[in-house]
Amino acid sequence: MSNPFLRDWNTQFELPPFEAISDADFAPAFDALIKEARADIMAIADNADAPTFDNTINALERAGKGFDRMLGVFYSLAGADANDVRDGLQRDFAPKLAAYSSEITMNAALFARIETLWQARETLDLTDEQARVLMLTRRGFVRAGAQLQGAARDRLKDIKARLAVLGTQFTQNLLADERDWFMDLAEVDLDGLPDFVVAAARAAGSEKDADGPVVTLSRSLIVPFLQFSPRRDLREKAYEAWVARGANGGETDNRAIAAEILALRHERAQLLGYADFASYKLETEMAKTPDAVRGLLMDVWAPARAAAEADAEALETRMHGDGINGQLEAWDWRYYSEQRRKEEHDLDEAELKPYLQLERMIEASFACANRLFGLEFAELEAPMYHPDVRAWEVTRDGTHVAVFIGDYFARGSKRSGAWCSASRSQSKLDGVVTPVVHNVCNFAKPSDGEPALLSYDDARTLFHEFGHALHQMLSDVTYESISGTSVARDFVELPSQLYEHWLEVPEVLAEFATHADTGEAMPKDMLDRLLKAATYDMGFATVEYVASALVDLAFHEGTPPADPMAAQAQVLAEIGMPHAIRMRHATPHFAHVFAGDGYSAGYYSYMWSEVMDADAFAAFEEAGSAFDAGIAQSLEDNILSRGGSVEADTLYKQFRGRMPGVEALLKGRGLAA
Repeated sequence: MSNPFLRDWNTQFELPPFEAISDADFAPAFDALIKEARADIMAIADNADAPTFDNTINALERAGKGFDRMLGVFYSLAGADANDVRDGLQRDFAPKLAAYSSEITMNAALFARIETLWQARETLDLTDEQARVLMLTRRGFVRAGAQLQGAARDRLKDIKARLAVLGTQFTQNLLADERDWFMDLAEVDLDGLPDFVVAAARAAGSEKDADGPVVTLSRSLIVPFLQFSPRRDLREKAYEAWVARGANGGETDNRAIAAEILALRHERAQLLGYADFASYKLETEMAKTPDAVRGLLMDVWAPARAAAEADAEALETRMHGDGINGQLEAWDWRYYSEQRRKEEHDLDEAELKPYLQLERMIEASFACANRLFGLEFAELEAPMYHPDVRAWEVTRDGTHVAVFIGDYFARGSKRSGAWCSASRSQSKLDGVVTPVVHNVCNFAKPSDGEPALLSYDDARTLFHEFGHALHQMLSDVTYESISGTSVARDFVELPSQLYEHWLEVPEVLAEFATHADTGEAMPKDMLDRLLKAATYDMGFATVEYVASALVDLAFHEGTPPADPMAAQAQVLAEIGMPHAIRMRHATPHFAHVFAGDGYSAGYYSYMWSEVMDADAFAAFEEAGSAFDAGIAQSLEDNILSRGGSVEADTLYKQFRGRMPGVEALLKGRGLAA
């Protein structure tokens, strides 16, 4: 019983005992706990008693808890602090987990019990939440192939197993490309770079054991390098390496993997009776159909493209003024856009960044949660999985609510991007279970003794992920399967994108945007300029996002392309992609879509949610305060606490009284006519 996953955790708040966990514990724990979980499932399926909600649905909710606990820890580490052993375990676990999932959803006796309850649902005297869980459970089984027979059933099992392997391989290839590439910078190459970029490059060089400063493929380093480096040759080299992730040939090339994933998803959908994967995937989302998704995206595409083309013309003129002929290229955009922003809005990111200290932005996100929802945060002294990781106890009125874990700095062992996860989700089926919620980001780590400084985009990312965390922490449902962020994919981004708005509240920045050296508050004129420039370059940001979403949709609608790269090029040509802008996520590094099914045919969901988040924040504006207590209570009662216990559109209408149109989104992005 020395394996920590095979015993109770007598730790504060039952946090994982990270100091006692070694990589050698995972494989034996996996084998032992999946055996226990299988036994739990078989006990339900083979129960001789007539099916009841308690002995079937409640029992399913309780099954395999130890296994879930181990997997929660493992996948948190595999994403945020990977190593060769954990990579190998991921590859080993993926097909086994797919097989285990298929065993459950294709267990005929188990599905028969669920179906019996479903057919008798009107006589069961269920609560609304129980009725919802029964519906979702049955739907999940049907969509996973529970009604298939014979060869179709066997083929679907094989497809799921293969997709699990491919998704893991795609992720690890991408991480390898991001981890292995860096560009050495000589001292002369640092000319023109602000101090914070130089410091980040030196810190990255130290982390890579290089002889001097380097540029890596971490967004928090490469983007400011592209913004500020006057060396066009170095910008091109760095940019092309950035967009080539997953497409460099050899063992880490993801292009063939993407093609196989698309083909298998299409076959899976057709086995289940759908025309294509997009139709299958969108059935359970708010959008429902590919046509609804395309309609939203194209409503936004036209004004965004027009704005981007106008901006490109202005930036190209600036470039020609530097004596560089020819077209503006993708590695030029950020450099000349930064110059233009400084001139038109008198806003210099190098001047702005000292006011956006990571520590103060964390405090700001906590303070807003306190004013809105009464939450309080106290830092914990608890062992974590990496020295950079921190934890806080979250309370309200003296009662424990959650543990929040923040892992903010980029490192070679961490996959790119930012995300929120829960290693333990909220539930009340067998007593109150409070969540343990993780925010993981990739901000540039400063040199020793220096404060961590964020770009405004970084600060928005911090607030965004904390919005997801609030959705988990404020969840108040009985069943774990519908708690927190267990909602429709095109609804899950509403709380996160909505929370970004509080970063733009002047009184928040006035209090927490303080200078790293002097401690003085951001000058009011700078604050005014920052907020006025909030929609600057929004044509670029919108075009790179919508293009990615349209390519994702096209991949999954109709017959899948044999050559995804050719199909990507065709979509971009058809919509008239501006020359100097690339997709935010090209196919070989489009982890949202190919690392798993999560955002496949669903990358549009950020924009679908943005239609709501713009309208939702307007409720606070209409009430006269970003911290209106009544609106905040309604937001918690109708959205943040409800998880997936009610259909997403119903929840939104309970909060706002109606569904919004696209106008608020266009206005918020500065793209309205």
